Amino acid sequence: MRVLISQLVKLSFWRLSRPFTQPKLVFLHNWGAWMLKNNYEELLQNLPIAEVFDYLSDTVFFVKDLEGRYVLVNETLVERVGCQNKSELIGKTPSAIMGHKLGNSYEAQDQFVLNSGKQVSNQLEMHIYLNRNVGWCMTNKRAVFSKRNEVIGVMGVSQDLRPPNMSHSDFISVTPILEYVNQNLSSNLSIKHLAGLGDLSPYQLDRRIQNIFGLTTGQWVLKKRLDLARHQLLETVRPIAEIAINSGYSDQSTFARQFKKTTGLSPSQFRDSYSV
Repeated sequence: MRVLISQLVKLSFWRLSRPFTQPKLVFLHNWGAWMLKNNYEELLQNLPIAEVFDYLSDTVFFVKDLEGRYVLVNETLVERVGCQNKSELIGKTPSAIMGHKLGNSYEAQDQFVLNSGKQVSNQLEMHIYLNRNVGWCMTNKRAVFSKRNEVIGVMGVSQDLRPPNMSHSDFISVTPILEYVNQNLSSNLSIKHLAGLGDLSPYQLDRRIQNIFGLTTGQWVLKKRLDLARHQLLETVRPIAEIAINSGYSDQSTFARQFKKTTGLSPSQFRDSYSV
């Protein structure tokens, strides 16, 4: 428990201090080590971690055990899955709460972390809420390790994307590039080519896109492609193969894999679940 809480402390400070720099990250690591060295076990064990995350209405927070069952959750997660109390989630898997179609995808991601000990970092995901509104978020998951360096759980946060900062000074300089992407989503859109349209290096374009959208250029293009695919899946009866091409994918299987990775559902499952 002590190890779990110490890792939760670092995760909570990571979220609350965004955007963070490498020196800040080093500071958080050293701070956690200092707390443990000085044996502040009682303080660590009584930190209201989940309650702190309750104040973050744009962020889903959770901790799960080795079986993928919820151990800690915040109020945002409770609300978004249509429950009334945290107790309705504790001890249950995502499939038990959200159904197997959607829950299986989250569980597969959890199992990747639990089995490998590796992390999921800044994964762009599309969520459909109970009111059928679409939300884009950035998901991060980390394995929780015991003192014996064994994986004992997984914890994570999914933070909503902020609205684009169109008043940023970089917006005007990239407007032609944004318009080009919107008009050519079915084409091969390499970052190098897009940067060249604005006489920029890929790095310079990436920095400008991040300043405006909070995403890398590749993530922003992916979001645009899948927003188009979502619209055509729900608002038209076009074949999935045609939608894949319209969205910039050369074949249906590649499109289906990326769509499921981002939404948790295959294109056909998504259409069946959310079409009016």
